Amino acid sequence: MLGSNARKFVGAASLCVAGFALWGFWLEPASLRNENHGIHLPHWPAACDGLRIAVLADLHVGSPFNGLDKLARIVDLTLKAKPDLILLAGDYVIHNVIGGSKVSSEEIAKGLSRLAAPLGVFAVLGNHDWWEDAPRIRRDLESVGIPVLEDSLAALKRDRCAFRLVGLSDYWEGARQYRAALETNLAGLPTLALTHNPDAFAEITSPVDLMIAAHTHGGQVYLPLLGRPIVPSKYDQRYAIGHVVENGRHLFVSSGLGTSIIPLRFLVPPEVSLLTIRAAPSNN
Repeated sequence: MLGSNARKFVGAASLCVAGFALWGFWLEPASLRNENHGIHLPHWPAACDGLRIAVLADLHVGSPFNGLDKLARIVDLTLKAKPDLILLAGDYVIHNVIGGSKVSSEEIAKGLSRLAAPLGVFAVLGNHDWWEDAPRIRRDLESVGIPVLEDSLAALKRDRCAFRLVGLSDYWEGARQYRAALETNLAGLPTLALTHNPDAFAEITSPVDLMIAAHTHGGQVYLPLLGRPIVPSKYDQRYAIGHVVENGRHLFVSSGLGTSIIPLRFLVPPEVSLLTIRAAPSNN
């Protein structure tokens, strides 16, 4: 028989495991928040200072606690923030997630159709979209007025603020015609790039003020002192989450909204990422 101290230890350990399971498999995946991120860019024009971008990433509609009702809440929360631009960073559907329930891309597109912003709503496709049916998902999004930028660009302008948005195809499954897309000359306009997988960042040599990506889910699990046990990237935790600066180049990776494979999130809550892009102060 276990002694008194051993029973206490087993009891405490059981409570910890139960608490982790409750938090990681229910409370956190079911949560939702707007999270603000300020990003200063060295060459961002003063006319565009304060540009606000909402990033909706890895929706995975149909994953546990993440059905069409949650999608409606996500859209409401995004609209409440009143961003200047809304970017959809891919992986709208699910593919073999435990406890998931398939939702058609047509229903997902209909749910996203309420999104609106002064500079528009734009999308790219993710690897799960390709595994499901990329042409159909693109068609469904564009049928509700959301352009899908696959190695193509849009020129955006409001008042004196003008820049180009380049959509780069998925690093795993897309055509990856990055050079052709990025080297299209639009009179030297500043450039934002949107892609699904941040691994593309290491291979881009063309000037980009900021690349915005998704895919990693922030690892879905963060363990203090240990980090993120699983990040779906050949660069491990290098591009796992948040604002990354390498050699003067800027990347932002959203932790996303849904779950993949295992319906677990721990200390990586679902978020609509709200970026405020600031022109870096002059040193003069």
